[in-house]
Amino acid sequence: MVINLLLGDITKTKADAIVNAANTTLLGGGGVDGAIHRAGGIKILEECKKIIKKQGGCGVGEAVITTAGNLPAKFVIHTVGPIWYGGINNEDQLLANAYKNCLQLAIENEVKKIAFPNISTGVYNFPKERAAKIAIRTVFDYFKTSSILEEIIFVCFDRENYSIYEGILNTKH
Repeated sequence: MVINLLLGDITKTKADAIVNAANTTLLGGGGVDGAIHRAGGIKILEECKKIIKKQGGCGVGEAVITTAGNLPAKFVIHTVGPIWYGGINNEDQLLANAYKNCLQLAIENEVKKIAFPNISTGVYNFPKERAAKIAIRTVFDYFKTSSILEEIIFVCFDRENYSIYEGILNTKH
């Protein structure tokens, strides 16, 4: 497995699947969620509406998969990260679950290359360094048991997250 780090726009990332830091309604919103829905087009929203009809949205820490519409990926895996409440509401475990459930859906759909944004670190206010450590640890732990995925890309929208991930990943090697 290869882990890569990019600074940029996840909607332009070439991967089999990109992960959307969605909200529980799956109807788009701000940040990464809004950008993916805008760039991917109506097909993503249509599939999200089918999921809503079937199961009523997506819970925190859970994940669902749709087409990628107009994006350069095959799939969008939508996951809902936790809102940070100071660590009193099991946020660490919920964030780890979001990454694990995305990885599980990726494997079930024969994804070889997956791109993750920095889940929950925007308007959900999860501390960036804490979130990065959880993301990286969860991905490394997951791949001790599975070898189907070939590449993980952490796509950082800002330099601060990029520097944090870079520092953590450099100490892992």
